[in-house]
Amino acid sequence: MGGKQTRIEETREFEFVLKFESGADELMDVFRKHESLSLWSSAIFVSNDHMWRLDHVKGTREALNEFEDVFLDENRCNECFDVDSCDTKRAYHTLDRQETSRTVYTLREEIEMCHSLPHFILDCVKRGTVFEARRVSNEYRWRVLFPGDYPIGTVYDTIESHLRDGVSLSVSHITSAGNWKATERVATDFSPEHWNVLEAAVSHGYYERPREVSVSDLASILDSPRSTVQYRLRTAEDRIVSEFVEETL
Repeated sequence: MGGKQTRIEETREFEFVLKFESGADELMDVFRKHESLSLWSSAIFVSNDHMWRLDHVKGTREALNEFEDVFLDENRCNECFDVDSCDTKRAYHTLDRQETSRTVYTLREEIEMCHSLPHFILDCVKRGTVFEARRVSNEYRWRVLFPGDYPIGTVYDTIESHLRDGVSLSVSHITSAGNWKATERVATDFSPEHWNVLEAAVSHGYYERPREVSVSDLASILDSPRSTVQYRLRTAEDRIVSEFVEETL
């Protein structure tokens, strides 16, 4: 005899952003300091008593060194935002180490008054959730896929009520499930400054043929030095192409 089949009428996604003031979180201060530094979590799992995840970090050598000094410190918690520190047990293992990137596995214990964000969501939604997260600058952005029509307002209220001073929560969107293909998520680790330049370039016709604006025009529009705009365009384009090739060839 087969078990009772679970029907899923709809999958939805909920994206929210935690923003950190300067000094509110030691790890996020490292991201604020280094524009090159970004983190993308490709796998995040949570149970009633543990959370484990796989994080991919990119940045300059200096940025990565500072990141490791803080992130891999087992005396501090990278995931609890209701208190400054807690006594949860946590372990880290660096799976891959390159000159400008790291891949880190984390296993942490969930304890009272020191819960990770996935735990709060699991407590409300109960099952079937998929998580994606990224850190850049002062933002920690979460994207959650879940089955059915759960009251996400309850999740928002629960998380917000547990945030410490200096950390704020905003909702990016709540909608039907969008695109979760890995090959089309290549730009998730861009800094806000990179996004500003790319958005301006697209909206003002930089990528049209023939081009409607030059790099100098974009620099004037953004009120930024030409060299800065050119650098951000080039690094964004290089990252998109290299990750596309890596994922598809």
